[in-house]
Amino acid sequence: MLQVRDLHAYYGKSHILQGVNISIEEGEIVALLGRNGVGRSTTCKAVMGEVPPVGSVVFKGAEIAGRKAFEIAKLGIGYVPENRDIFPGLTTRQNLILGLKPGQKDGQGRWSMADMFDLFENLRERADVEASVLSGGEQQMLTMCRTLMGDPDLVMIDEPTEGLSPQMVQRVASLLQEIARRGIATLLVEQKLSIALDIAHRVYVMGHGQVVFEGTPQELKQREDVRKEWLEV
Repeated sequence: MLQVRDLHAYYGKSHILQGVNISIEEGEIVALLGRNGVGRSTTCKAVMGEVPPVGSVVFKGAEIAGRKAFEIAKLGIGYVPENRDIFPGLTTRQNLILGLKPGQKDGQGRWSMADMFDLFENLRERADVEASVLSGGEQQMLTMCRTLMGDPDLVMIDEPTEGLSPQMVQRVASLLQEIARRGIATLLVEQKLSIALDIAHRVYVMGHGQVVFEGTPQELKQREDVRKEWLEV
């Protein structure tokens, strides 16, 4: 589904990504782990075209490095940034409608607005309320659901559980598993190691702009040296 090879990215003169290599298969949840500032979010932004990528980004067999972000979105990649970019002056329902691709009608893809409301009853109850009054957890749900409304084949989700209650964290985890069951690939940037290791099929650990470990959650659990050097504070 996605193959990233020798990916570099810069912010001005700062060399943030220094040859990142990752791959994701259809229906697979891949966790991208690491401390803050190692390049996890920049990896998502480079794949999405929000940061100019240097290297190869192949999506469904086609090279997409160098394309504009809206073109990449049309090809089938959804991106949920960590800052919860909702439209605060619009209602929950209107925010969801904006997730549809041009010409796409509700229910034509793998997800419908009814699905979103079935998954998160809170959103149904607040369907016609301005998004600005939603709680942080509800805004996170809305951002993820809006992305799914566009029927992506791959979603990149950056820190979806940041600042959420334990109950809401579990609901996010359940949604990620449902995404995978519907055949959608997921790249999950996450700080909560327990959640990532519970739901991911494979994990990458980043350090200093590079991948320093690749394996299964079980393999990472057995590598205390990796966890101590690259993950534990």
